[in-house]
This record gives sequence, structure tokens and C-alpha cells, in this order.
Amino acid sequence: MISAYIPGESWFHRISAGPKLLGLCALTVLLFPVDKPGIAALAFSVALVLFSAVGWEGYRRLMALRPVVYLLVFLLIFHALTGTFVSGLVTVFRLFTMILLATLVTFTTRMEDMLDALNPVLTPLNFIGISSRRIALAIALVIRFTPVLIGLAEELGAAYRARTGKRAGPRLTAPFAVLALRTADHVSEALAARGGADGFEDTAEFDGGLPKK
Repeated sequence: MISAYIPGESWFHRISAGPKLLGLCALTVLLFPVDKPGIAALAFSVALVLFSAVGWEGYRRLMALRPVVYLLVFLLIFHALTGTFVSGLVTVFRLFTMILLATLVTFTTRMEDMLDALNPVLTPLNFIGISSRRIALAIALVIRFTPVLIGLAEELGAAYRARTGKRAGPRLTAPFAVLALRTADHVSEALAARGGADGFEDTAEFDGGLPKK
């Protein structure tokens, strides 16, 4: 798995994990009721500008998300064919924005800081029989998987170029989807083998948010 965190001294790096996660959740909730393409496009533009905090390295890694872009384009085409193009456009902008923001938080926040920020907030769940550790792990994994998918896309693209000498384009969409599902299966098996979230004593046992092999 790739290392998600990009070291830096930007203003976004200096924001602690708690406010960043809270902001990410709030913006995600605010985006769901949006049904106007203009507002959705503006949110995407703002997220793109914020992403500049991670510099060129962040944009370079983000370019590996091309297979995800192809999937969203296919989604937009589907909406166009079913007569719901405007709805599809809003959905695509919304998903792009969420991906950018989640990736930005992941690139500028160490995983141990993220888990440390989540655990105190979720502690009250323990009193009603819900494990706060499991919820914290689930949230961290959801956020962590964005850069993981970027890494998978980079590996697929590099392998294709090595074999053919050409850029893959949309040809890798199906293999990318299969590899993403297979990776999710491997992660779930690794967690089950370690007893789930309760099988980890501290955040040091996480490799970028995923269990060490």
C-alpha cells in the first residue's frame, strides 16, 4: 500500500485532525441536498483550489485517479441516456468534490492523528454497546481508501505502459474495479484474522490506516 501522508508545512497541514475531519463531514452533509449544477461546480472548484495546499506532489498522485474519472463519465453518460443529465452532472460534481476533499485530508493528516481525533468523539458510543474503536477504524478506512485507489491506478497504468508502451485510457476501468474489490476483500480478511478493530492495541499497528501484513 502507498504511503498516504505527504509531509509539508502548508496552512492545511497545520490544521489539527479534528477540525479537518469535522469540516469534511459537514461539507459532505451540505453537498447532498444540492441539486443545482452551478453550486455543485462551485464546490468542486473550491475543493480544487484547496487541494493546492499539497503542492505538485498531491496533483501528481491525483492524476492516477483517471480510472475513477472514467467511471464517473460513464455514470454521466448513463444519466444522459435516461434523460436525467442535470441530475447526473450534479452527482458527478458532488462525487469529485468529496474525493478531492477526502484525499486532501488524507494527504495532510497522519493516520495516527486521525484515529486519535476520532476516538474521543466516538467514546460515548461505548455506553450504548457500540465499539468506538470499530467505528473509528471504519471511518479511517473509508478516508484512507481514496489514496489507496490512486496507488492501484498508478500500478495498473505503469504495468500497461510497460507491456504496450502506450497510455491505457478507459481500457483499465474494468480491471481497476476488479482490483479495488479484491483489495477490499483482502483488507476485510486481514482484519478478521486479527480479530477486527479489537485486535489492535494502538495506532502503531496500522500501516497508513490499513493493517500491516
